[in-house]
Amino acid sequence: MDIQGLLEIDRQLLLAFNGSGSLFIDSLVLVLTNAYTWIAFCLALAYLVIKNNGKWSQIMLVVAASGLCILLSSLVAEGVVKPYVARLRPSLDPSVCNMLHLAKGYTASGYSFFSAHAANTFSIAVFFSLLVRSRVFTIFIMAWSLLNAWTRLYLGVHYPSDVIVGLAYGAFVGIMVYLIFMKLYMIVTDKLHFISSQYTRTGYGFSDIDIVHNVLLLTIVYAVIHAAVSAF
Repeated sequence: MDIQGLLEIDRQLLLAFNGSGSLFIDSLVLVLTNAYTWIAFCLALAYLVIKNNGKWSQIMLVVAASGLCILLSSLVAEGVVKPYVARLRPSLDPSVCNMLHLAKGYTASGYSFFSAHAANTFSIAVFFSLLVRSRVFTIFIMAWSLLNAWTRLYLGVHYPSDVIVGLAYGAFVGIMVYLIFMKLYMIVTDKLHFISSQYTRTGYGFSDIDIVHNVLLLTIVYAVIHAAVSAF
């Protein structure tokens, strides 16, 4: 199959994911794709880190690693790949935009390939999954990232290939940053493994992890209520 065939598959998949004809879902997706919606969730992650690390050097190392995940994801996506590839967003591409459902006229700016949204959130999801080492936590934070990635398809501001590459690059960044983090972490602490029914093996309390889960769920509830009020 040639490149044009692959691009056509990309377009057809986008059309399958894009829009729904529902004002409620349109409003919900616009809330979910807004970075401000996730402030409480980010604060819950910060609480988890502060509560479960005894030294400020450990806390700042996690913060720095998280920042590095976002920096590397954004820098490569926005500063290197997007300007070089210069792929128009589907919502701005004359060849496809007329076939899309644009929720409340939402289009976004800049180029499309690859999705910085997907790369940023997935790099954080992978890093924190490796950091915390809780199966349920991993499911929750991966779902959060994939939910954000899906919103970009629904809104028609990225093609599926943009999102897939963004997720793959985000996973790479998350793993690489974690490996660097661990080398430095071992210098500032000797507590690496916990054997307890109350903690993960990396020392994160299950009760504190549950707080992150609850904040994420409450954020979804807020988004649903906000969307319902906006739509009706």
